[in-house]
Amino acid sequence: MQSPMPSFNRDQTRRQFLRRTGGLAFAALAGPQLLPVGVLAAAGRPGANDRIGIGFVGIGRQGSALLQAALRLPATRVIALADVNLPRARAVAQKHEAEAMQDYRRLLERKDVDAIFTATPDHWRSLVVIHACQAGKDVYAEKPLTLTIREGRLMVEAARKYGRVVQTGSQQRSQRENIVGCELVRSGAIGKITRVFAQNYPGPWECALPAQAVPEGIDWNAWCGPGPQVPFHADIYAPRANPGWISFRPWSGGEVTGWGSHGFDQIQSALGMDDSGPVELWTEGGKFNPPTYTAPESRDRAEKICCVPRVFFRYATGTVVEMTGEPVGGGVLGGGISGGGIFVGEKGKIRIDRGICRSEPDEELAENAVRAGRDKGGDHIQNWYDCIKSRQRPRADVETGHRSATVCHLVNIARWTGRRLRWDPVKEEFPGDQEANAFRDRERRKGFELPVTV
Repeated sequence: MQSPMPSFNRDQTRRQFLRRTGGLAFAALAGPQLLPVGVLAAAGRPGANDRIGIGFVGIGRQGSALLQAALRLPATRVIALADVNLPRARAVAQKHEAEAMQDYRRLLERKDVDAIFTATPDHWRSLVVIHACQAGKDVYAEKPLTLTIREGRLMVEAARKYGRVVQTGSQQRSQRENIVGCELVRSGAIGKITRVFAQNYPGPWECALPAQAVPEGIDWNAWCGPGPQVPFHADIYAPRANPGWISFRPWSGGEVTGWGSHGFDQIQSALGMDDSGPVELWTEGGKFNPPTYTAPESRDRAEKICCVPRVFFRYATGTVVEMTGEPVGGGVLGGGISGGGIFVGEKGKIRIDRGICRSEPDEELAENAVRAGRDKGGDHIQNWYDCIKSRQRPRADVETGHRSATVCHLVNIARWTGRRLRWDPVKEEFPGDQEANAFRDRERRKGFELPVTV
């Protein structure tokens, strides 16, 4: 990927597009009727090939974990891997007799790639997913699904327009305890939910790390991509280091979108809000005052600063979510919350967290439901594979991933503006609020813009 990613306008002529992309014929690949080769069977007949040709875009920390998880499933056939770190991609590809490349557009060209996993840094997610949908590939995209709200809506539009199966990597959607817990809350088992306690996830802070030499084989311009062009530094390039890009605002929403994409996703699910969101947000406490890191340093100092102010949000049902900085629950519910929430109803409480479903005062409510639901859930990747074949929507469909990520972005926007905000989850806008609406998207470098239409 030595040249900037071009904008992809479906209305341009094929010749114009080929000139701009150096011969990468997305236009010849994309189309709403294009389905994975050898995956779909005709009515009443099995497919000729039950294996799925897979490509990986981004094969670093999380991409490697996804590869290992996918290799445990018999349907996986690794075809190609793309990464701005070409030596890394080649080393992994060699083990699996796959092709390695720096430019993911070449991977999307391949007709034997039916679907892709993408685990790039957050600022790249939208372009990769949109281009993959346009190229006729199904997608498993890591969470958080987006860096901005506008990206998410365009990703949903692309998936629907081209008939793609897009799974968000929110694996708690496939964990039995989480599924059962969300069903219990939605069923009214503890009555109307008045309040939910969530973790007080810290927002992102600023980066001014000094320049270091770019390691051989890394296309740093491509890594920066839609984000600002900054000097290379190892503690930007790594996701979690001192502190890593996950903590910095140009490339992430901090732990609000890191762990918050798990926690708020469970709250959305349990409250039955997968196609909606809160209608009001406000803050309590001091002003958001993120530091700027000019030298490598752990996350500890900045995370304490960036947990202020605390954020509250309210759904149209009246349920209020409080991001608490103090341990809540206790007793059978346990202490802190990482990837879920404690739901307070008229008749009791339910804690939903990663692999956790507990209730009080009736402890057996959750215990019995988990035992009865022993057949619920399963492998998150297998669910995606099954949906690639059936063309059904997966457990963490792109709309679901977009809505959950939107809650994360709303929390950050509430901190950035420092005032009460109204949110319209249908129009996905802050009514009449120019300042807040400006935060729904970010500026992108020339050559890496989002398409005007997908």
